[in-house]
Amino acid sequence: MTKVNPSNPVTVGFVALGCPKNIVDSEAMLAQIGQADYVLSPDPDNADVVVINTCGFIAPAKEEALDAIRQAVSQKKKGFVQKVVVTGCLSERMGETLADEVKGIDAIVGLAQRDRIAEIIADCTAKKIHKPKSYLESTDIAIHDDRGRLLITPRHWAYLRISEGCDRKCAFCTIPAIRGRFRSKPLDMIVNEARELVDYGAVELSIIAQDSNYYGKDLKINDGLIQLIDELEKLPSLRWIRLMYLYPAGINNALITKIAQSDKVLPYVDIPIQHINDDILKSMRRADTKAHTSDLITKFRVAMPEVALRTTVIVGYPGETEAQFAELLDFIEWAQFDALGCFPYFPEIDTPAAALPNQIDDEVKNERVDRLMSLQQQIIFDKMDKQIGRELTVLVDEAGDNEAIGRYYGQAPHIDSICRIVNCTAHTGRFIKAKIAGRDDYDFIVEQIGD
Repeated sequence: MTKVNPSNPVTVGFVALGCPKNIVDSEAMLAQIGQADYVLSPDPDNADVVVINTCGFIAPAKEEALDAIRQAVSQKKKGFVQKVVVTGCLSERMGETLADEVKGIDAIVGLAQRDRIAEIIADCTAKKIHKPKSYLESTDIAIHDDRGRLLITPRHWAYLRISEGCDRKCAFCTIPAIRGRFRSKPLDMIVNEARELVDYGAVELSIIAQDSNYYGKDLKINDGLIQLIDELEKLPSLRWIRLMYLYPAGINNALITKIAQSDKVLPYVDIPIQHINDDILKSMRRADTKAHTSDLITKFRVAMPEVALRTTVIVGYPGETEAQFAELLDFIEWAQFDALGCFPYFPEIDTPAAALPNQIDDEVKNERVDRLMSLQQQIIFDKMDKQIGRELTVLVDEAGDNEAIGRYYGQAPHIDSICRIVNCTAHTGRFIKAKIAGRDDYDFIVEQIGD
């Protein structure tokens, strides 16, 4: 491990962007930077080195990352920052061309080089760099051990990444090109990481991957996710296991039964359907159909009447007709999802969908987003109003003098709404009994009624 000179410590500012998978990478890099005796600065505008862990999934994420890089380079030109290091998905996606996009970057670090971040910072600070240095290699073999992270999340909950990459060939998606083929992490590695997180204080773990229910298939393991759940359930202090990113076509009856019967896996299911019209799904290269997705939702609701279902959809996909969009609206009204994210289609470079004819105007796409989200808002508000008076178990995320913030099982951290807790006497990370007293837009107002 590279160590710095204690008499002249180097300050490192860190900017973490992107999805939960990126957050895990950021936490791993932060730990390595700290272990190398660099001083982590809370102010990336005034640090010797700025590390920016980027997202490059869709156009808005790319622009957010480029804005962060430009800000760091601007501070460098003013003399407030000495070196700018760019890591993450945008580095992987753009490679050395990133240095042409933004002049002033000192190092471009690919995903496979994540665990060399302290060494790379040392390289940058040890000598005068006349041109950006690249640290890029194939991501198809890298499987990171995520133990020893410096958590960005509160200590009582954390993300547990179970795989790298994705084998799906969705026509609109850049992830396989960025993160490579699907690679399951060894079961014992995952369990050891989970044990470390629980020993540190985590009572909730969110399982994340690009395709969580594909876990183990590349290793010829049947029902790998179920086997993983079986092992995680043995951790005594772990109370909540939350499953994220379940690809609909890969969900079988055994997994539904496991979720329904488990005392620790929450009745919360994240199934990104993307669309419901069969022709659009076929064009998207999704392995789903409307009939299968409808049947799947019915099975979940029969097995768990109080299940919380989350999904994401894309509108304005190339060739999407008004009738096909109306079919999606009808399905949303039927499905009554408990949480939904809606995105206008973005034509990403080098994806099959970007080359399709009948690309739709941004104005039409945004109008369809507004219509769909207006429908979803009414669905959610009606469902929330009907739950007033219901008693819940709530996990306290932030404790305050008069009001605390928490979540019940139907609310995933960072992406869903929250519970605003009045008369809360519990500390952060504790579970309480509460009753729903009302709502504030998408948030529940709840009153503590017991421990």
